[in-house]
Amino acid sequence: MERGLSRNTLASYRRDLHRYAEHLAAAGIENLAQVRPDDVTGHLASLRDGGLASSSAARAISAVRGLHRFAVRERLVPHDVSAEVRPPAPPRRLPKALDVDQVNRLLATPAEDTPLGLRDRALLEFLYGTGARISEAVGADIDDLELGEASAALLRGKGGRTRLVPVGGYARTALRAYLVRARPSLAAAGRGTPAVFLNARGGRLSRQSAWTVLHRRATEAGLPVDGPYAVSPHTLRHTYATHLLDGGADVRVVQELLGHASVTTTQVYTLVTVERLREVYATSHPRAR
Repeated sequence: MERGLSRNTLASYRRDLHRYAEHLAAAGIENLAQVRPDDVTGHLASLRDGGLASSSAARAISAVRGLHRFAVRERLVPHDVSAEVRPPAPPRRLPKALDVDQVNRLLATPAEDTPLGLRDRALLEFLYGTGARISEAVGADIDDLELGEASAALLRGKGGRTRLVPVGGYARTALRAYLVRARPSLAAAGRGTPAVFLNARGGRLSRQSAWTVLHRRATEAGLPVDGPYAVSPHTLRHTYATHLLDGGADVRVVQELLGHASVTTTQVYTLVTVERLREVYATSHPRAR
C-alpha cells in the first residue's frame, strides 16, 4: 500500500506470502526471527520443484525478500536472512507482435451495428492506438478522454503513476461512435458508472471480460488464441510499441508512452526490431545465405 502498487499486484503478493507462510509452518517455524537463509532457499526450491515457472518463482521470492526487508526495517528481526537469496533469472522472451495486416483484420471484426460491436471496436482501437494496459483501458473514465482535434487519454498505470497519451484518428473515430451511438443504451441498464467501457448490464467492463472480447475477436480474425503465439491482452500493447519503433520512434519516447519506470523495460522491444531487420535481410539480400 505504501508503494502505491496496483490491486492485482497486491493480490499476487498476498498469495505468494501465504504460500511462504505455509512452507514455514510445515517446517515448524512460527516466527520470522527463526528463519534461516536455508529456509528461504528451500522455499525457492520447492516452488521450482512444484512446477512454478521461473518468472512466477522470481516474483514469489521477491515478495519474500520484501517481507524480510520490511521486518528488519521495523526492527522485528536483527538481520535480513533473504539478502543472499537471488530469484531465478527468467528466460528473456521477445514480445510477440502482430503485423499491420493482422491488426487490421482484428480491428475489422466487430460489427458496428450493435452497441456491443461498437464497444468492442472502440476497445480494440483504444488498446492499439494508445498502448494502454488492459487494466488501464477498463479503468478509464469519461473525464479521462479528450476527443477534440488534439485527442488524448489520461491513463492510470502501475504504482499510482498517471500519463497523458495521444489518441490517434482511428481510435478517436471509434470512441466517438461508441460514446454517441452505443454507450447511452448500455448505461441505461446500470447505475451511472463513469467508466468509458461498459458491459451489457451497464457496469464497468472487467479485465476478464475485456480479455474475452479480445479472445473472441482474435478467433474471428483467424489469429492464434492458443499456443506460444496466442493473442493475449498484452499483444496489442506489444504491437503498439514495436510498430512505433519500426516507424523510427525514439526508445525514450516509447518509454514515456508505455509508462515504463525504466527505459530498460522498453529496450526489449528494440530486440524485436533487430530480429525483424534480420528476417528482412535474410530474405532480401542475395548474399545473406
